[in-house]
Amino acid sequence: MAETLFPVFPVPEINVLTAAKERKYRRSVYFDYETGDFLRDGSGNMVPADGREAYRQWCLKTVMTERFTCLSYTTDIGTEMIEALAHADRAAVESAVERTINEALMVNPKTEYVRDYVFSWRNETLGCTFNVKGQDWEEQVVSVEIPF
Repeated sequence: MAETLFPVFPVPEINVLTAAKERKYRRSVYFDYETGDFLRDGSGNMVPADGREAYRQWCLKTVMTERFTCLSYTTDIGTEMIEALAHADRAAVESAVERTINEALMVNPKTEYVRDYVFSWRNETLGCTFNVKGQDWEEQVVSVEIPF
């Protein structure tokens, strides 16, 4: 009749997600960056975006969000564009923008790579186009306009 001081109970089994479930992209609603609001159909309902479009929009949102400015986001979300644009010459700015975008998008485990940057300087904006590859999909071209 040896009773133990601590209770003994069976350890529950942990369900491990399969690789296919881990790679699945979730649907979302389509956000229109030109109007700054969710896209709606004729009856006022929000237009759904498939997983691929939701991932592309996540990339845009992450690049356009300044890190450490939104209290609802973790410190992993966003870029450091203000710091990147503060460099003296164009080559340094382009290198810093490329670095901060790479760091921001590679936070998502579904991002395989970000590359092929093309910059275009206009009066008060820096145009940046690059390719992003998510798991199970071909590259997507993403373009952003960064005011400075």
